[in-house]
Amino acid sequence: MPETIEKWSSLEETAVYLGVTKDTIRNWIKKTDIPAHKVGRLWKFKLSEVDEWIKNGNAAL
Repeated sequence: MPETIEKWSSLEETAVYLGVTKDTIRNWIKKTDIPAHKVGRLWKFKLSEVDEWIKNGNAAL
């Protein structure tokens, strides 16, 4: 049975998903260990990784 492959989300999509601004996401990239991956000039996210990061309490600055 094939596994479902999770798509990569953009910075904008991730900001909308979390209900924060793009600037907040950029600050988290600079100041925390948010699971973000740079692809060329773009930041990409797996929402399941971001959810886990938040559940672990890492989103509080």
